[in-house]
Amino acid sequence: MASDKPYHVVAIGNAIVDVLSFADDRFIDEQQMRKGTMCLIDDARAEGLYGAMGPSTEVSGGSAANTLAGMASLGAKTAFIGKVNNDELGKIFRHDLNASGVEFTTPETVGGQPTARCLIVVTPDGQRTMNTYLGAAGEIHPQDVDMGLIARAQVFYGEGYMWDLDCTKQALRKAFATAKEVGAKVAFTLSDVFCVERSREEYLQMIAEDFDILFCNHEEAKALYPGKSFDEVLDALEGQCEVIAVTCGSKGSIILTPNGRVQVDAIWVTEVVDTTGAGDLYAAGFLYGYTHGLSLAECGRLASACASDIITHLGARAQKPLKRLLVA
Repeated sequence: MASDKPYHVVAIGNAIVDVLSFADDRFIDEQQMRKGTMCLIDDARAEGLYGAMGPSTEVSGGSAANTLAGMASLGAKTAFIGKVNNDELGKIFRHDLNASGVEFTTPETVGGQPTARCLIVVTPDGQRTMNTYLGAAGEIHPQDVDMGLIARAQVFYGEGYMWDLDCTKQALRKAFATAKEVGAKVAFTLSDVFCVERSREEYLQMIAEDFDILFCNHEEAKALYPGKSFDEVLDALEGQCEVIAVTCGSKGSIILTPNGRVQVDAIWVTEVVDTTGAGDLYAAGFLYGYTHGLSLAECGRLASACASDIITHLGARAQKPLKRLLVA
């Protein structure tokens, strides 16, 4: 995809600081969580869960922000639209994102809701279970959408985690419309099974009408079409967008296009530490390849390499520059 636009990808997403802690499956059960998913929680639940968790590590996160940081680590030019408070976590998030090479200039909120945090429990199998208090991240409104910034992007990218509040929905809809008007591609990630279950009909409509590029995992794809087998789901999705990338964990990924499918193998790692951000970094590698003229097979291989790299350590931000994967 050749373009003279200065930004490869501009995204709107939840600006979140992740609080990660290791625990066993019994803790998941005791806290009545659904393993491997994300649920929204209120301030009281956040405080109670944080008190019950063991020693933790704070790392800047947020799905779309993770994807942009991954792209920046590969060498792409990216920009983020999101909301943080002018509190300590907000300062951490802004510093980390800008330091990673992602432009983030959205003004912070003063007073009101604190910066969002996601309490993530990582079990011995590397699976992550997320509990998100949205706080200031949920205060993105249509007037916060920088139309000029999107006009300078090859691709606009949105996350399904934002499809729970009316104001953030309207902000995303404005961004979709702006991208179409200026000739940018619209990419979207379904984000989580719960997101699909809560908004299935809206998602299906947007897949058919709004998206050029769609990212989802095996379970999210199946949640779009309850009762269908995975093969039937792939048949139903095929041709609805220019590109649909469906990740299947250790089985790799399947890239659907109107002209056929591309099977991409997973890249083996010796130890899975934390799967937080695997889908985000898959999207990072894929979108980097897409905006730099790689074939879909090459996009998929780079995406798999980025996803495999991120699951070897705690957190969803690369610890070593991902540029090394371009020549691997």
